[in-house]
Amino acid sequence: MFEVTDIFAQTAIILFTAAIVGFIAIRLKQPLIVAYIAVGILLGPAVVGVVQTNDQIHLLAQLGIALLLFIVGLKLDLSIIKTMGPVALATGIGQVVFTSLFGYLIALALGFDWIASLYIAVALTFSSTIIIVKLLSDKREVDSLHGRIAVGFLIVQDILVIVAMIALNALSGAQVPGHVGPNVIQIAVNGVIFILCIGVLMRYVLTPFLFYLSRSRELLLIFTISWAVALAALGHYLGFSKEVGAFVAGVSLASTPYRDVIEAKLTSLRDFLLLFFFVDLGSNLDLLNVSHQIPEALLFSVFVLVGNPIIVMVIMGIMGYRKRTGFLAGLTVAQISEFSLILGALGVSLGHVQQDVLGLITLVGLITISGSTYMILYSHPLYLKLANVLSVFERKHAHRESELSAADETQGHDLVVFGLGRFGKTIAKAFSKKGYKVLGVDFNPEVVRRAQAEGIAVCYGDAEDSEFIETLNLQETRWVIGAIHDNHICALLEKTLNGFGFKGISAFAVQDHKHQMSLSSEGALAFVPQEYAAQYLAEQLLAKGETK
Repeated sequence: MFEVTDIFAQTAIILFTAAIVGFIAIRLKQPLIVAYIAVGILLGPAVVGVVQTNDQIHLLAQLGIALLLFIVGLKLDLSIIKTMGPVALATGIGQVVFTSLFGYLIALALGFDWIASLYIAVALTFSSTIIIVKLLSDKREVDSLHGRIAVGFLIVQDILVIVAMIALNALSGAQVPGHVGPNVIQIAVNGVIFILCIGVLMRYVLTPFLFYLSRSRELLLIFTISWAVALAALGHYLGFSKEVGAFVAGVSLASTPYRDVIEAKLTSLRDFLLLFFFVDLGSNLDLLNVSHQIPEALLFSVFVLVGNPIIVMVIMGIMGYRKRTGFLAGLTVAQISEFSLILGALGVSLGHVQQDVLGLITLVGLITISGSTYMILYSHPLYLKLANVLSVFERKHAHRESELSAADETQGHDLVVFGLGRFGKTIAKAFSKKGYKVLGVDFNPEVVRRAQAEGIAVCYGDAEDSEFIETLNLQETRWVIGAIHDNHICALLEKTLNGFGFKGISAFAVQDHKHQMSLSSEGALAFVPQEYAAQYLAEQLLAKGETK
């Protein structure tokens, strides 16, 4: 081991190592959080010894946390919870309640004291919004029914994590269970005054002030950072933590017309600063101390990887959702989040728990984040293997999804179009004008509702769900169009149609010639929409030019 005392050189080594390990993590399809913690372990005292605990790295880590909570507050979209109705609230709150209850009991059974058990239980309940939204975006499933439900209850979790931070700060005066400390009333009073003052600023000051600042992008960026850090510091001073103060700072700007610009400018800076938090976290892990916690970490990890999805599937099954939707949404809570690690670090700073509890939470985080990433990436093949077993989580009549579908309209159609974006909707309307009976299928419930309002026969469904496709009874259908613009889904849909013995004509929108040739060799029509549009435009321009 060797020690680097120069902070600039130390930072250079951290950044360079993070870039290399991050590249490896991306190749392994792992989130960068795992890579950064691994960098901290590698460069920390337990291995190489380059990174030592110092005030500079700790400051950068704290700034990263403040910006993380600021952006969470900034993009808090309560409309998603509203549009998803009861399922986001019921699933989000229900999962948090059941996970924390069972987690607390497991921790007590393993010999942890009540406050350590409380921190562990709370840490197990929250899932990473950043990781899940990124994975769903990469799979183009954010707008699917299970994606929208998942984002809805993740927002509920983000709100609850703020409540948990306030509650745990209130425990700083507690010495025995049931005694919440003398500072609770003071914190409550401070909080009310704080929120009222921020409300007045939101109503009368912030929007017009940002209007003037927006003339200078650099000044707008500096102000938003200073606003986040200032309210974080004020939150700490008033007794309900820097994290809560930064979150309120974000909420205070969420209703302004500049929030998207602010978020776009701060996201990269947030990711850069959070690197130091996770590196600092990893460097403080004592591998010898953590090694004896591996059995407990594995037990908690199995509970999160398996138990959390089961809790979500049970709740969604009771509410009338199909087993497939419940399974795909449930996988999104099969890991703990960066907030779990922040809560653990908060507990250490408040003196509630020892470093070994934070080490245990971090170990569970590494295992569950790594494992759940692959579970989400390969969720559809995983579902196909478990479909029969998962039937126990589905009611006989999944009325929630039936409301989105037109079951009596899914038979006897000339054309079925999967994907009702601009391209698919144009095809559907063109065939309808010619007198053909058309059915549209889309996995985005909002698209389904809009199409129904326009008078298009449409039902909610997923082109990757072979069980759903079987219900369409395509024996008399003449054409099936895959207007999804996703090569993998188009190939899977073609395979499903062939498996059902579809005799009609199938055509698919693909993104490149490689997949066009592959699908064409199977007997389907495959085309690249952009090329068709460009060719049509060129013909129109040439025709107009030749007439002049």
